Amino acid sequence: MTWVLGNLELIWDLTLEHLVFALVPVVLGVVLSLPLGWLANRTGIGRTFTINVAGLLYTVPSLALFVILPPLLGTQILDPINVIVALTVYTVALLVRTVADALSAVPAVVVNAATAMGYRPVRRFLAVELPLAVPVVVAGIRVAAVSSISLVTVGSVIGFGGLGKMFTDGFQRSIPQEIIAGIVLVLVMALVVDGALVGIGRLLTPWSRPVSTARSAA
Repeated sequence: MTWVLGNLELIWDLTLEHLVFALVPVVLGVVLSLPLGWLANRTGIGRTFTINVAGLLYTVPSLALFVILPPLLGTQILDPINVIVALTVYTVALLVRTVADALSAVPAVVVNAATAMGYRPVRRFLAVELPLAVPVVVAGIRVAAVSSISLVTVGSVIGFGGLGKMFTDGFQRSIPQEIIAGIVLVLVMALVVDGALVGIGRLLTPWSRPVSTARSAA
């Protein structure tokens, strides 16, 4: 506890850095995976190709990806963009299948009714299919966000910041309080972000909320 109280400013800076590294890739991954999942859901060949590629990308070890990306992107190994790109790849790999499965679960009768009413594919996707797929998509985003928060810590092995730096620094300097504080903060961050996503999911799907007993009786 003494170490924590004496390093509050450092802990705050590392926490903010960790949040940026973890959440920016999730946002980018959602933006990219929605159209890819839509395309995957439209044709059998597209679905097979997209999902297989996504699955292959997810099997690449995170540490290896952090090392491989700098030569491909023309960046330095410690540039923050490497972490953001790597975690965006993992997020897309996780969410493409989720989005495709969520869209395929939308009742065909609803899709056909929207088509009969004159909805074009893009408008139908945005106004009908995506809203109905939101609960499943949000569940996938929750998994991707927690995974991203966890994977940021791996980057500390090669010198990236974030709360993972507390693991390596605490180990090198034999400060167990620093290691424990880092673990607790990562867990708390994951729980807070997951809870926030649950709340966002409920806001986006007001029709799925249970009706109160009093209102039902009325």
